[in-house]
Amino acid sequence: MNMDKIYLKDYEKPSFEIKTVDLEFELDDTQTRVKNTMLIQRKAEANVPLVLLGEELELKSLILDGQELHSSEYEQSNTSLSLHNLPESFVLEIINIINPQANTALDGLYKSSGIFCTQNEPEGFRRITYFLDRPDVMAVYSTKIIADKILYPILLSNGNLEEKGDFDKTKHYAVWKDPHPKPSYLYALVAGDLGCVNDSFTTMSNNEIELNIYCDKGNESQCAHAMSSLKNSMKWDEQRFGREYDLDIYNIVAVDSFNMGAMENKGLNVFNSHYVLADSDTATDENFMGIESVIGHEYFHNWTGNRITCRDWFQLTLKEGLTVFRDQEFSADMNSRSVQRIADVKALQERQFVEDASPTSHPIKPESYIQINNFYTATIYEKGAEVIRMIHTLLGEEKFRSGMDLYFKTFDGQAVRTEDFVWSMQEASGFDLEHFKLWYSQSATPEVDVKTKFDEKSKTLELTLTQSFNTAAGVKQKAYFFPFKLAILDENGKEISLKMKNENQPFIDKGILLVSQENEIFVFEDVKTAPVLSLNQNFSAPIKLNTPYSFDEYAFLMAHDTDEFNRYEASQTLATMVLTKLINALEYNAPMKGSESYANAFISVLKDENIDNSLKADMLSLPSVSMLMQTRKILDIEAIYMARNFLKREIIREFGADIKIAYENLNTDVAYTINAKEIAKRKLKSILLSYVGALKDESTALKQYKNSNNMTDRLSALSILANSRGEGKKEALEDFYKRYKDNTLVMNKYLAVIASSELKETPLNVHTLLEDEVFDIKVPNLVRSLIGSFARNALHFHAVDGSGYQFIADKVLELDVLNPQIASGLAGVYKDYTRLNEKAKGLMKKELEKIIACKDLSKNVYEIISKILEVSDKDI
Repeated sequence: MNMDKIYLKDYEKPSFEIKTVDLEFELDDTQTRVKNTMLIQRKAEANVPLVLLGEELELKSLILDGQELHSSEYEQSNTSLSLHNLPESFVLEIINIINPQANTALDGLYKSSGIFCTQNEPEGFRRITYFLDRPDVMAVYSTKIIADKILYPILLSNGNLEEKGDFDKTKHYAVWKDPHPKPSYLYALVAGDLGCVNDSFTTMSNNEIELNIYCDKGNESQCAHAMSSLKNSMKWDEQRFGREYDLDIYNIVAVDSFNMGAMENKGLNVFNSHYVLADSDTATDENFMGIESVIGHEYFHNWTGNRITCRDWFQLTLKEGLTVFRDQEFSADMNSRSVQRIADVKALQERQFVEDASPTSHPIKPESYIQINNFYTATIYEKGAEVIRMIHTLLGEEKFRSGMDLYFKTFDGQAVRTEDFVWSMQEASGFDLEHFKLWYSQSATPEVDVKTKFDEKSKTLELTLTQSFNTAAGVKQKAYFFPFKLAILDENGKEISLKMKNENQPFIDKGILLVSQENEIFVFEDVKTAPVLSLNQNFSAPIKLNTPYSFDEYAFLMAHDTDEFNRYEASQTLATMVLTKLINALEYNAPMKGSESYANAFISVLKDENIDNSLKADMLSLPSVSMLMQTRKILDIEAIYMARNFLKREIIREFGADIKIAYENLNTDVAYTINAKEIAKRKLKSILLSYVGALKDESTALKQYKNSNNMTDRLSALSILANSRGEGKKEALEDFYKRYKDNTLVMNKYLAVIASSELKETPLNVHTLLEDEVFDIKVPNLVRSLIGSFARNALHFHAVDGSGYQFIADKVLELDVLNPQIASGLAGVYKDYTRLNEKAKGLMKKELEKIIACKDLSKNVYEIISKILEVSDKDI
């Protein structure tokens, strides 16, 4: 297999343009017949061949302008079909056979659980028919689907339904047409015996849109939240960005077997059922919020991704980063803005910061790739969204909206670049973003060292910011340009008016500095007393801050900061300082000691009735294992777990009565509702229960499990019981399995709970579940829940005997044969190689070399493992 890299610098415009695509499918499990009729125009010189891409296709006929071609008149390989000496305009008809049943990669057209379904982003359409399968080839599609009436009463594709009827005595057909040009990755087809929930939405132009959510029969009652989220998304996009829906029908289909979270195919979104189905008995609050976010994300793609798409896959963040920003803003407007911001940044820090510091680090606009599937990453999505957010901060809401309007007006119906988006923002606002573009081309997370100097005599405060860059490859980088929001607080926590000594220094409204140099000094006047600075408020830039602040200063910010996000950040920094001392003590065989100062800060937050319960829950949560791992040069995983557990025990021993009282006040018997107030209560209750459970007392968790009337409370109790050793654990796990074993979505939760347990028997339990009837290695959700959760369980993945590395390596190879995309996602867990001790490095490298030596290894897995091994070779 060709493992050569594809480079952005080598991009060339397509030599041919496909104007229309008329598809006809005769669906069959193993012999689906695809007829593809294309109107094509040549854009290059006459001697340039037409090279169509195709994989796993059985070519039956090739007809050019009504004349069937002999095999001597074209060239065919395993991945392409080439034709020479073509006229300027012609009609090409291709008939080929595909085998959906055998398509375990779930890429292209596949069949799973009785449903025909497609997933074509990024390069799946070439597994359906021969095509110019690239995003800058945009055509108008029509689709005729022919299938068995009984087995597949529902026939769906992109656009509007034009016609339907009987094909013969046993089959029927449907014809769909999408009037909007689109790339092949947005093509979709679904056929099955599905239930449906129907509604409608009236647009701001008074057009009534038919809304349908399709799911397995019997699950219709679980679609209400998804439908509500869809209608809220449509209304929000009209109000916030002036974007109106442009077809007569909007269809969503929920399927269990799906590689991604969801797919924004024009007019026919295909969703992982995890992001559609929900009720109080089967879904947690987090599931409900996730559904709202992902429903919004895919709908918002209609304009930022579909109407305007990517010129090439190097521009992926153009649609994904922008649309993540849009869905984050939607969720913030629907719920709590500060709570949403904390959740977004936590996800960025735990996933993307790790990626940025690893051998798989890449810019949001990469320069090369071997397999584009590997670049659907936290960097492209979450960091990409932060880059958009910084532009929003720099321009302000009004000018940002003007930039968006210009972007839509100028580039509607086109495949464009990130430069075109930045041009729109710059042109509409007059703000120079040339230096800012470095965020698109440079990787790694900038670190900013902070120094302050207060002069009581002159009443000035000097702030020095110094940027540094630790790239995995050691590449020299230039200083970034970014907004840096801050506030100066007096001894009472009151904000002091900001007055710059040098009025020519870059400074915009609402306390936002413009940072652009590697080393920069800002001087503030009329600062009467020694202040404390609240820095990078609301996480105005995706950076790591290194401050000289003491424990007491962070405690002050935790109690008084005017920015809620920074109060949360201060709480996490305080806890990290305490945990760092505990980890260091373990590594030096010294006794661990609790922190009275942290305990006092903790109880102060717990008793503060003015803090929102959701923010309080975040502030009382200890930093995750992932966050603590980022603070260590050499990883001692066991010490991290021991330190976290020790600190939890110290807190519950010191303030057990207060914590239990607070818990009981929240543990009231009320009907389950999805609103911000009740969600916040359940969130805080869950955090407090985790402290109670730290003493391995099962009684409280078991009581909550038995009395809960919703999955949020039930699952939080089960997660705590899964780490205990009493009879309550066995009772709860057996009850949960028996109650939900026929519900795949809930079984995903069960598998994740087992695989995430800290108990020493967890690896054995995971091996046992691999053979359980509820597990199927061909279903991505189940793989992510069981094998993926174990891989993220650092305590067992980094087992000192290397058994965790070996287990995951074996599963990567097993999955690679079935579904390379899922296999490569799992392979990314090895990215912490550079921070292991020498023994662990040796054990991990052995497994990496085993994977890379596999004869038929996919490009997906090869790209990930080869990058990590490249770093390991330099480490010798």
